[in-house]
Amino acid sequence: MIPAIKKILYATDLSKNSIYAFFYAVDIAKKHGAEIIIVNVIEPISERAYGSQTDKLYHDQLKVSAEVIKNRIENFCKKVEEKNHVACVNLVAKILVEIGDPAGEILKAADREGSDLIVLGNHGKGFIAQTFLGSVSRSVLDRARKPVLIIPLPPEETSAWEEI
Repeated sequence: MIPAIKKILYATDLSKNSIYAFFYAVDIAKKHGAEIIIVNVIEPISERAYGSQTDKLYHDQLKVSAEVIKNRIENFCKKVEEKNHVACVNLVAKILVEIGDPAGEILKAADREGSDLIVLGNHGKGFIAQTFLGSVSRSVLDRARKPVLIIPLPPEETSAWEEI
């Protein structure tokens, strides 16, 4: 028997393709009466990049970046609802902004939140895209112990591509 889908972990890097993938997450959530947990992962920058600045300043800047991204995701969700009549705000149970290796943090969040499905977009550029999945998508797919839905770029522009 296929387990019920009650929690969907939607991973986003805030790119156009992740916007397209979000509509899949919303559609699945509506059909299954599920909630969506949004996760965005910030890759840490080497502390050497800050020169003589202290570790505290580095970590404070990461916290500020996390808050900016969280606010951007919340605003995106509201605009999607206003513009496309997609009930985003009601479906989103939680927004997480993590710092670390994207694939690893996506998988940790999926386990920690008890997600039944992971949804993420796949970047596709040039010849290599026809042969390989993106590194984050591939790593999540290879290591996941839950179903993973990877959404490729659409072959043509869609209304989801409009700037929101």
